[in-house]
Amino acid sequence: MASLNSSESGPDPILLTLFANRFMSVAEAMGRSLQQTAISTNIKERLDFSCALFAPDGDLVANAPFIPIHLGSMSFAVRYQMNLHKKDLKPGDVLMTNSPHAGGSHLPDITIISPVFDDEEKEIIFFTASRGHHADIGGILPGSMPPTSTTIFEEGAHIVSFKIVKEGIFDHDGLVKYMVDEPAKYPGSSGCRNIRDVESDLKAQIAANYKGVQLIKAIVADYSLSTVQEYMYHIRNNAEFSVRNLLKDVAKRARSNILEAIDYLDDGSPIQLKVEIDEERGSAHLDFSGTGCEVRGNLNAPISVVHSAVIYCMRAMLDMEIPLNAGCLVPLTIHIPEETLLSPSPTAAVCGGNVLTSQRIVDVVLRAFHACAASQGCTNNLTFGAGGKDKDGKNVSGWGYYETIAGGSGAGPTWHGTSGVHTHITNTRIGDVELLERRYPVMIHRFGMREGSGGKGQFNGGDGVVRDIEFTEPLQVSILSERRTRQPYGLEGGEPGALGRNTWVKQPRKEDGDLPVEYDENTPPAARRINIGGKASVFMGKGDRLLIETPGAGAWGLKEGDEDWQHDHSHVKAWAPRGSLAEREAAQAGF
Repeated sequence: MASLNSSESGPDPILLTLFANRFMSVAEAMGRSLQQTAISTNIKERLDFSCALFAPDGDLVANAPFIPIHLGSMSFAVRYQMNLHKKDLKPGDVLMTNSPHAGGSHLPDITIISPVFDDEEKEIIFFTASRGHHADIGGILPGSMPPTSTTIFEEGAHIVSFKIVKEGIFDHDGLVKYMVDEPAKYPGSSGCRNIRDVESDLKAQIAANYKGVQLIKAIVADYSLSTVQEYMYHIRNNAEFSVRNLLKDVAKRARSNILEAIDYLDDGSPIQLKVEIDEERGSAHLDFSGTGCEVRGNLNAPISVVHSAVIYCMRAMLDMEIPLNAGCLVPLTIHIPEETLLSPSPTAAVCGGNVLTSQRIVDVVLRAFHACAASQGCTNNLTFGAGGKDKDGKNVSGWGYYETIAGGSGAGPTWHGTSGVHTHITNTRIGDVELLERRYPVMIHRFGMREGSGGKGQFNGGDGVVRDIEFTEPLQVSILSERRTRQPYGLEGGEPGALGRNTWVKQPRKEDGDLPVEYDENTPPAARRINIGGKASVFMGKGDRLLIETPGAGAWGLKEGDEDWQHDHSHVKAWAPRGSLAEREAAQAGF
């Protein structure tokens, strides 16, 4: 065992880098374990999961580059469980939660939390945690992302705290109770439609957490607990110092310590932000007063999601490589007025708040800091599936599929936006066409760039994409999306990005009144094209298609001359791949 103490002048910079990477490698190894052992498309192929390491007080220590909206809010979940269970946790216990009011994001995101005890098994020295999006956890529609939900009970299983493993014993019966029996009690709702797949993925999360427990104990054995925890706090202090310098620089460049911005959801609800920077201390107060009241639909965002969006923006604006951790929030105070869509009541629907409103919060923060133009501002949530309850109201097995669809990213003062990417808080992949067609009753007619949908300017916004899906058997299909009535903004005179659009290509059917009494079966009428809006659930027949055109992104700067005029961009730095997927591929290439 080595015991390494920092000098009086501060931490050893080499050890600081070493521990930052060791902590991140723990989370990365957890993620590889989870991906390899999970069976769902959501986790195994789409990578809609996150793993992280937490201090004994619940603060985020380090994470691999997974899903930003998970990572900022998971600290809330860990702290909630700590306060709820206090001294009740024992070695071998594993906790499960998804409640937005217990630090969750939305119900399909299930968090698994494992305490790490010292060698004497008396004190908790760390927590490992993983959060994964599960394709179906019950509710009124397959996929558990109903665009029409108005209460949280319609969105599926709601679990504040459940000890899924108690002193090493997995509680299968308790899981069935929480995931199948309880959500089915609400009118019109079903229990989990495929509990076997969900249970398997939850076991994969538990195994990933255990991998993290083993690795962090190995680090403690190498360096001693006191040294490991000392550098854990040094890493957090380093992040705090970096954000303070960022805030000082922003105030200096803006020549003002007051920054303001406002943007709107498609229904007109405002999200308003005022940032007051203390340039001397390098701190800031973010005030969301002026934000609209709670909405009847599901675009309400839990407080933990707001903090996730803010910590993501702070980390994204830093021009240096540091682990995203709790230190990024230390210089900030955040005021979220009660009874607003960013601080909803306990029974409010929230499934869209996590995936859509969070994007608008990011747009507002980045607009206030004048960092870049708006990205697509949406995740284009598509769900379809079957099963749930039969005509007698009894639960029947079924399935659900969920994916998010890419769009354009916003341009900035020295760069063009990127086309066809998952932006900001989502950061996932999409289901591969081959896997999708093999596993589900669908055919993909087209999946490609939506050329011309990005705004034009000195630096152009990225283009959205087109995804055209045909259903080969009757299915319930739902879309939950934004930026269908309000364009992603441009900055410094740049044009906004194009609106998104969802079109149902409906095959004519006699029973639907689409065919005349007499018609030639060899030449039936053409399919109807129906704009179903941003949020809709439709029962689509065999042969029907859903054409999803995702939003483009905003441009930066005025364009010169006509549309054919070309700027000289030779001074712009070449774009280099960054983010979780690029880093994951680079890491995997090294094995």
